[in-house]
Amino acid sequence: MNSSLNAARRERELAEVRDLVVDVLVVGLGATGAGAALDAASRGLSVAAIDAHDMAFGTSRWSSKMIHGGLRYLAKGQIGVAYESAVERGHLLGRTAPHLVRAHPYLLPLVPEVSRRHAALVMTGYRAGEGLRVAARTPRHLLPGPSRISAAQALALASPLASRGLRGALLSWDGRLADDARLVVAVARTAAAQGARILTRCRALELSGEGALVRDELGGDTFTIRARTVVNATGVWAAGLHPGIRLRPSRGTHLVLRPETLPGLAAGLHVPIPGESNRFALVLPQPDGRVHVGLTDEPVDGPVPDVPPVPEEDVTFLLAVLNSVLEEPVRREDVAGTYAGLRPLLAADGRTADLSRRHALLTTPDGMVTIVGGKLTTYRRMAEDAVDRAVSLGRLDAGRSRTTELPLVGAVPADGPEGASGANGGKSGKGADGERGREGDRLLERYGSEAGAVRALMAEDPWLAEPGPTGVTGAELVWAVRHEGALDVDDLLDRRTRIGLVPQDRTAALPLAHAALAY
Repeated sequence: MNSSLNAARRERELAEVRDLVVDVLVVGLGATGAGAALDAASRGLSVAAIDAHDMAFGTSRWSSKMIHGGLRYLAKGQIGVAYESAVERGHLLGRTAPHLVRAHPYLLPLVPEVSRRHAALVMTGYRAGEGLRVAARTPRHLLPGPSRISAAQALALASPLASRGLRGALLSWDGRLADDARLVVAVARTAAAQGARILTRCRALELSGEGALVRDELGGDTFTIRARTVVNATGVWAAGLHPGIRLRPSRGTHLVLRPETLPGLAAGLHVPIPGESNRFALVLPQPDGRVHVGLTDEPVDGPVPDVPPVPEEDVTFLLAVLNSVLEEPVRREDVAGTYAGLRPLLAADGRTADLSRRHALLTTPDGMVTIVGGKLTTYRRMAEDAVDRAVSLGRLDAGRSRTTELPLVGAVPADGPEGASGANGGKSGKGADGERGREGDRLLERYGSEAGAVRALMAEDPWLAEPGPTGVTGAELVWAVRHEGALDVDDLLDRRTRIGLVPQDRTAALPLAHAALAY
């Protein structure tokens, strides 16, 4: 089937699903929910997947954009979680999404506050992470190993670092997403190509193991989707549909800095958090030139909001940690945007920062499967486990999961002629349409094998090729409407692109978004 998602397909499948009994109903279209839809559909099951809002509306768009090997979990003795992360990272880098996931370098600057003993412990951890890479069978050319570099080399990769007292840096590598929301859209579109019905703006009002009472948030009418099995993948909102679950949400806040704020930052940074032995703030240069700084780990009490607010104390904390390693401090007025995501952690004693990130499967007496916990890196494994449980409970006729070898829409070989990355984590400079240069690289990084089709769309009309804020063109917005399920301005600016992370840029891009919807 066609992978394209758009308003016309939504209306058609919205009408169809009212008259069916699907094998699997998935509620929630974040990474795990979209992954469950893909896993089930690729096994030959009939699938409907719904979300009250848009794909990647919740936590899945608020991550650090990292696909990591679980080093922090290894330090806490959570070997199984760490190994699972390393394995899933390898799948994404090498097979399923090499156009969206690349190796990226990170520096831990050896400033005076980092003792030699602490540096030795961290390097021991990095080498243990290298052992995880080997165990996960991820090739070295896709993910280089750690090393210690000189102060001069560190400043060449991260010139904003304070030079006084800098005695070098520890260099490590990990996976980095071009865009977490784009990963979710790619998973959902791949599920659609396998026959899944992907229905956004459909809110589950009531949920059981036999289906859901659903309201079309656009049309306003209410109807029932009947199903043989149900997977509740609503993350931090899961307790609202599965009574009895006790979650302890944790807020992870990030700052967004404009490209000119930290010029010369080619590598990410791991900045030690004072008083913590295994926690670091992350400084993450993005493909659009912006820099994200994160992240906090604070418990959240009370009702769960659709879009979590960012308290000023989080901003103050992150700026203080960041400035501890910089030559020139970043000021509050340099922060162009902020965002926060909520982790769906199972309730337990202790700090949220210390709670396990292992995912958990819970079932109701009537057979509904709820999946909580976990993290973005392991979305595919979480989805596989949820569908395995649903297949068992529903006694469905389905084979084993196929998603470790199923490339997502747009995937190109990591080492092919249009390959995404090499041992230096860089790009080949050759777009999927055969053209070279920065624009070709940017499109390849976001669209993979579909980059040529996006470039062809630019030729339809001059305004479609004009770059807006962050370099996004009108053609990319039109492509999102025609093929990626974008239904309104918010979908375009806040999820299909990330222009909306900076409110000023979002305002400037509104005319372009409206033009794309009307084109």
